[in-house]
Amino acid sequence: MAMDTTEMLAAFNLLAEQLDHKPDDLHEVHLKIKEMINELHVTGMDVPEDLLKFDRELTKRVEGAAD
Repeated sequence: MAMDTTEMLAAFNLLAEQLDHKPDDLHEVHLKIKEMINELHVTGMDVPEDLLKFDRELTKRVEGAAD
């Protein structure tokens, strides 16, 4: 079952809080954000550009952390 907009925003806020409190879980947070973005695409909802930019920045950080 797909999340509605309010649920999606709440989930993103929760992930942002997770980043503040547990920055070592960056990879897990990144995977969850990718899943949510994919869900937005699948349901036909527009993905905000700032969220896509945030995802790109996280991708850089996660890939850089793996080096």
